[in-house]
Amino acid sequence: LFLYADPACAVLRGLLGTHQAVANAATRDAWLRVLQEGRFPFEQERRLAAAAAFEQSTLQLDAAPRAILLPRCRDPDDQKFLELARDAGAVALVTRDHELLRLARRTRRAAGFAVLTPE
Repeated sequence: LFLYADPACAVLRGLLGTHQAVANAATRDAWLRVLQEGRFPFEQERRLAAAAAFEQSTLQLDAAPRAILLPRCRDPDDQKFLELARDAGAVALVTRDHELLRLARRTRRAAGFAVLTPE
């Protein structure tokens, strides 16, 4: 959404005008760490612009954990995104992460939010 300007994310970008994207300290730190790791073939200027767009578009939320048990993600680094969606009372977690998408059905039943791709 913030780095690639993928046309498949155009609808999602448009929804930011009527829906609130959220992050917390853990998910924000994960985003910034991955952005700077060098896995992406972009110049530093583009990375900085993506980080700024993220900051501008997301509400920093540090809510207390809600008493809803979540399915466990195989990748422990991804669990924080499920927890954020649960604690924010989100309607959806939008991701392309395969491990999170595998949990979509169980997450819907357990916590009541969708795990969806941007498409």
